Amino acid sequence: MDYKKLIADKLSKSIELETSQIEDMLEIPAKAEMGDFALPCFKLSKILRKAPTMISDMLSEQFETDNAIEKVQSVNGYLNFYLNKQNASADVLSKILSEGENYSKSAEGKDKTICLDYSSVNIAKPMHIGHLSTTAIGNSLSRIYKHLGYNTVSINHLGDWGTQFGKLIVGYKMYSSKKQVEEGGIAELARIYVQYHVDAENDETMDDDARAWFKKIEDGDAEALELFEYFRALTIEEVSKIYAMLDVKFDSYNGEAFYQDKMQPIIDELEEKGLLVEDQGAKVVMLDKYDMPPCMILKKDGASLYATRDMAAAQYRKDTYDFHKCLYVTAYEQNLHFKQFFKVLELMGKDYSKDLVHVNYGWVRMEDGSMSTRKGTAVELKDLINKAIEKSLNIIEEKNSELENKQEVASIVGIGSIIFAALKNNRIKDMVFSWESALSFEGEAAPYVQYTHARCSSVLTKSDISLDGKTDFSTLDNEDAGKIITLLRDFPEIIKSAAERYEPSFITRFSIDLAKTFNKYYFEHRIIDDDGEEKVRARLILAQCTKQVINTALYLIGVKAPDKM
Repeated sequence: MDYKKLIADKLSKSIELETSQIEDMLEIPAKAEMGDFALPCFKLSKILRKAPTMISDMLSEQFETDNAIEKVQSVNGYLNFYLNKQNASADVLSKILSEGENYSKSAEGKDKTICLDYSSVNIAKPMHIGHLSTTAIGNSLSRIYKHLGYNTVSINHLGDWGTQFGKLIVGYKMYSSKKQVEEGGIAELARIYVQYHVDAENDETMDDDARAWFKKIEDGDAEALELFEYFRALTIEEVSKIYAMLDVKFDSYNGEAFYQDKMQPIIDELEEKGLLVEDQGAKVVMLDKYDMPPCMILKKDGASLYATRDMAAAQYRKDTYDFHKCLYVTAYEQNLHFKQFFKVLELMGKDYSKDLVHVNYGWVRMEDGSMSTRKGTAVELKDLINKAIEKSLNIIEEKNSELENKQEVASIVGIGSIIFAALKNNRIKDMVFSWESALSFEGEAAPYVQYTHARCSSVLTKSDISLDGKTDFSTLDNEDAGKIITLLRDFPEIIKSAAERYEPSFITRFSIDLAKTFNKYYFEHRIIDDDGEEKVRARLILAQCTKQVINTALYLIGVKAPDKM
């Protein structure tokens, strides 16, 4: 039953508002004793021209309770609604049981497309821990929007343009060979890049050579383009292996190079609309009216910049996908860049500029410090993943050495622990990655939630009672079961909030709360007992529904849930 709609329908008899408007006003109270739903009547003061307390008192008197809503209470301008616990329990659990993995899905995104620009690796550089957040957040948001019925387009906007490719070619010719690159892969290209910067500090001519080689790429020189395409293909091949381990898929790898022939119409339009001005030889759009520095479109030498390419990309995506929204998942240090080019598109009269969203996030560092690709001290994501799997396998050997498929489970737990750690807290917070925290079976970590899922599976396999048939839900009439059912009921709203706020951590935190609540119930109440099949069935259904919702929650953040651990 859609309790919000039921309450809103009843309230609409007393309030001259659309049911959907009243639904939007309803909230879930922070404390259980304040009811299951609440209507803050402060929002109705202007409409009804009465004090909030008078409104809540009036609505309380007029509201008709029934088998679904058993009590209504007016408290300090809030109208609190209390559900009939037994009926609500039966309703929620029956719904989850019948819908399975479709529970909490919706069609709100029907015929709408969300473009997601995330991960965005650089050619010839290994993925490092700095790519963890953008990849995890972007992949999770893609899954969340699909769950809500949207079409999604995942885009890996490759960093495949710029003078660094001239540097790479110079370094390749000085220090390496095709044989060495084929044997060493991206690691060899990274070695070349690091060595180049070491030597270039004492030899200024190297940078001149690098600029010359990049100019050759721009001019279509055969040798330069062949090396450029070789480095690009090698990078995509290697990072695809990491994405496969993370279960991340992209619909497009169109990067900066793809938009080189698509920038001129944007530049021409800026000229036509009088937005481009010359500043010390460069072409810029002045944004001082908006408390921002100028947005540079062309350098003195006529070269394009990130903003130029990003505006061309935005226009291409609108023309190609007609997106409802286009999300850019990048670190908060790029806040100004996105504000600038969003504003320039708005000044150009691009209606879709309002649908561009910078989903920013904080930095990720290991406990022993940060990283620098140029100096070669970056923590590679591949190494992080392999270490997580190795540590997980050691823990499994210690806790359950007889477990079947230990290597597979270790992979699920290890990779899950990394992703979960990246999505556990509000995305804007900086994160220090800790092995002890990430791999905890007791704390707020993936293994803890995954183990709860496995615990539910174990309980269900120990009983031969069918989940179909007459069920006595009175056995769930206790506070611990009630808390689980409330969480299960609220799950669809959590997903919608995560989508609205671009915040996967809402789902991660929810999974922790559900795991903790179920484990408390598990330790304080016998699930399989001799007090009658109908009552046992109710508790088994509770375990099955908890398992299903944990599975869905973990899937939405990109984590798998094993049945045994």
